[in-house]
Amino acid sequence: MSNEAVFNRIAMLRAERKVSRRELADALGVHYQTVGYLERGEYSPSLYLALRIAAYFEVPVEVIFSTEPFPRLGSSSAESTSANAS
Repeated sequence: MSNEAVFNRIAMLRAERKVSRRELADALGVHYQTVGYLERGEYSPSLYLALRIAAYFEVPVEVIFSTEPFPRLGSSSAESTSANAS
């Protein structure tokens, strides 16, 4: 397997829930820079860490991590829904 990229939504979840990198890192028992590396895709988490992150945010692990890029927010389906609301 040539590309083992793991995509994630950690930054989005942190922003949504107003959690700092340091707060998340402290809850997980990792250095705050590790959270930054994860968010930027510079580091792929162990299965154990991925499961702990999912448990912290109380979502299934596949909501946060994927081997395929996540669709961009504001896709055409979201735009048409907001256009219909006006």
